[in-house]
Amino acid sequence: MAEPKENDFLDEIDSAEAEEYAEDMAEIDEEALAVEELRAERDQYRDRFMRALADAENARKRSDKDRREAENYGGSKLARDMLPVYDNMKRALDTTTDEQREALGPLLEGIQLTMRELLSVFKKHGIEVIAPEVGDKFDPKHHEAMFEAPVPGTVAGEIIQVAAEGFMLHDRLLRPAQVGVSSTPAS
Repeated sequence: MAEPKENDFLDEIDSAEAEEYAEDMAEIDEEALAVEELRAERDQYRDRFMRALADAENARKRSDKDRREAENYGGSKLARDMLPVYDNMKRALDTTTDEQREALGPLLEGIQLTMRELLSVFKKHGIEVIAPEVGDKFDPKHHEAMFEAPVPGTVAGEIIQVAAEGFMLHDRLLRPAQVGVSSTPAS
C-alpha cells in the first residue's frame, strides 16, 4: 500500500488557503465593482446637479433680463398711441397766429402747460424727442425720408424739411423723425 505522504496535510492547507484567497479576491473584486458603480452613479448625479444649477442660473438671468425689458419697454404701445396727441398739440400751437394768441391767450397757455406736462411724463418714462433741424445730415437710424427733392444750395443727404419729430424709448426707436431730404441738385 502506498504510504500517505506527509505533505498531503500541507497540500490541503495550501489548497484551503488558495480557495480562501480566491474567495477573498472574488469578494474584493465584487466590492471594487460595487465601489466603481457607486462612483459612476455619484459622478452622474454630480453632473446632473451641476447642469440643473447652471439651468437655474440661466433662468434667473433670463427672468431678470425679461423683467428689465418689461419695465423699460412694456409701455411702448401706449407711448406710440400717445405720439399723435403730442403731434396734434404741437401743430395747434405752431399754427396759431398773433391775433389768436391775443384773443385766446389763456387757452393757448393751458395747451402749452399741457404740452410741457406731456413732455415731462415722456422724459420720466424714458421717451426722448428726436428733433432734427433743417440742414442736419440725414440719419437712417433716426429719420424716415418722406420725400427727396433737388434743392439748390444744399448737399445730397441734407434735411430740407421736418414733417414730424421722432421719438426714442430708452435705446430703441419708437418712431423715426419724418423728414424731407435733398438729393443732388440738378445742374
